[in-house]
Amino acid sequence: MSQKKYLLTPEGLEKIKAELQTLVNERRKEVIERIQEAVAHGDLSENADYAQAKEEQSFIEGRIQELEDMIKNAEIISPGAKHSSVTVGSTVTVFVEGKDNSKQEKKYRIVGFNEANPAQGKISNESLVGKILLGKKVGDKTAVQTPAGEIYYEIKEIE
Repeated sequence: MSQKKYLLTPEGLEKIKAELQTLVNERRKEVIERIQEAVAHGDLSENADYAQAKEEQSFIEGRIQELEDMIKNAEIISPGAKHSSVTVGSTVTVFVEGKDNSKQEKKYRIVGFNEANPAQGKISNESLVGKILLGKKVGDKTAVQTPAGEIYYEIKEIE
């Protein structure tokens, strides 16, 4: 049985490791203390603090398992490697032309889905735009159908 690979940049892997350490070394202990305190108050059937702490504990344990799986199955992508076409890890400068014919220059970094943050210009290789940019070369033009109409992308630079 093959495990899902998680495409991560070196920085993304470090962020995941840091989050895991925080959850294991701090948050897990805090929630256990809250549960113990709630148990000390007696009747658990009507104890909202206990129910909330147990729910948070469940979330934390699930997230720890998820992060451990990501680290175990991480595939590191190397940003900055020169490619003639767009790949995961590439930073792409594009001209974006909407249906009103206005052109905007935008810069995107193609990353794995768990590192995507469009506000920071990081888009997932699994997103609509990420998918259409993959494999394209400088000068290539492509269109994306959106609810607002067709948007055209022209590749200007690949880093």
